[in-house]
Amino acid sequence: MESPPPNIARIYDFLLGGKDNYASDREVGGRIAQALPEVHLGVQQQRAVLRRVVEYLTREAGLRQLVDIGSGLPTAENVHQVAQRIDPATRVVYVDNDPVVLTHARALLADNKQTVVVDGDLIKPSALITDQALRAHIDFDQPVGLLLCGILHYVLDEEDPAGVVRTLVDALPSGSYVFIHHLISAGDPDAAQAEAALRQGVGRGQFRTRDQVAAFLDGLDLVDPGVVTVAEWRPDAGTPSLDANPVLRLAAVGVGRKP
Repeated sequence: MESPPPNIARIYDFLLGGKDNYASDREVGGRIAQALPEVHLGVQQQRAVLRRVVEYLTREAGLRQLVDIGSGLPTAENVHQVAQRIDPATRVVYVDNDPVVLTHARALLADNKQTVVVDGDLIKPSALITDQALRAHIDFDQPVGLLLCGILHYVLDEEDPAGVVRTLVDALPSGSYVFIHHLISAGDPDAAQAEAALRQGVGRGQFRTRDQVAAFLDGLDLVDPGVVTVAEWRPDAGTPSLDANPVLRLAAVGVGRKP
């Protein structure tokens, strides 16, 4: 049986050490790992900072509604697990447009009434935010946590990522929060090779500067410490050192609150 074309979610699964991937995904993931030997640490720390952000949003900011767009294949410490450990009543919506992701997530969450899975496309934000299943689960009269973790760097400049984010943010009520994790260019050949491997393998992938990532959060009140590397956003005792792990300089994260 011929391997299907490489898929972003399955490549990510491979880099995390998962088993839900095909030879085509492993080939692209291998090229990325060849250019960036520490990439496995990078994706692990993407999951770790997502956990810290969800803990902040639910425990400190008091949110009880989260929408995770581009959620990817279920793995350990998923958003609903982290949030519902703090408050089991927290409602979570996972949004993705990959059939494999949707099938896996729906099977995993069949018995979880507080969590639903929605078929939606980030680059069609107007359709996404009016989706009936999403609207039935999320009360847009109450603050919402919007999670854009590791997804905006797959939206190319010609697809207007700033306009995509603006459409989503405009739909959120006051007191909502937006989290962005985005790959950033370090200006070195290895990072350029990794970006090229992404583009060649899945047809898209665009590293941006930290200032460009920060611009996605314009108009929001930044939560301390602002837009920083993954290792610098409210690190816990287990967070690897930035100085000892240069790969962690290749992603910026930030959280903003809508006034």
